[in-house]
Amino acid sequence: MYRSHNGLKTAALLGLLSAIILLIGWAFGGSTGLIIAFVVSLGINGVSYFYSDKIALRSMGARPVSEAEAPGLYAIVRGLSQQAGQPMPRLYVSPTPQPNAFATGRNPKHAAVCVTEGIVGLLNERELRGVIGHELSHVYNRDILIASVAGALASFITFVAQFAFFFGGSDDEDGPGIFGALLMLILGPLAATLIQLSISRSREYQADQSGAKLTQDPLALASALKKIDTGAQALPLSPESRVANTSHLMIANPFRARGLGNLFSTHPPMPERIARLERMALEAGPIQYQR
Repeated sequence: MYRSHNGLKTAALLGLLSAIILLIGWAFGGSTGLIIAFVVSLGINGVSYFYSDKIALRSMGARPVSEAEAPGLYAIVRGLSQQAGQPMPRLYVSPTPQPNAFATGRNPKHAAVCVTEGIVGLLNERELRGVIGHELSHVYNRDILIASVAGALASFITFVAQFAFFFGGSDDEDGPGIFGALLMLILGPLAATLIQLSISRSREYQADQSGAKLTQDPLALASALKKIDTGAQALPLSPESRVANTSHLMIANPFRARGLGNLFSTHPPMPERIARLERMALEAGPIQYQR
């Protein structure tokens, strides 16, 4: 049911993308812009579906790693993948010093898991296993597609809105001209943010729960989240950086959010996530860690 629901969400998201592109096209070029935007929307939908994972990985400067380079990481991922009866995803490492991780791709056969150098250096083996279990759960829950597509669409919407403003409005009598372009400059990034917020928070709770069940060690993930949260706050990424539209994919908010900024965070509160995992451990009773 959860997987099917995410499939419907993806279709709805792509439909929303088309509507926004058509609106921007009308604001930028009237009826002519509307026709051009329709053609563009078809192409962007295809790119978002098939290449959203590459966009996310590139934004983090991630590179693929071999088993010889990261034998411990490969052992963890291979063991959990076999335990789940799923294909092993591609593995990437980002040079980012901030501790973080994310999964991307459109299905388990075309998935990738990326960890930062910061998280590899910060967590012990048990905690890293908890994080990998969380990310693999995103893959198995089929929610990485919608999250990856959302990131690609957010980038595109923001870019086109800015393009429409800086290169002028329409002179066509059925277009709104510079006022419409200004409106798109404001509404474009807002729409991108709303798209990300609409899909991010619930999926993190779901992946925490599924990941803890996969590893049979909820306290390991809880411990990892505590360290990651502290590390991310100590080494925050810039909201203006190219990772801004990929941030909702990550296991922890990579930005330093304070005050009203927390209302627009794409991640649920970290203390609540940790508390849920600790309650899960208490309800399950003593769990012996398995390598």
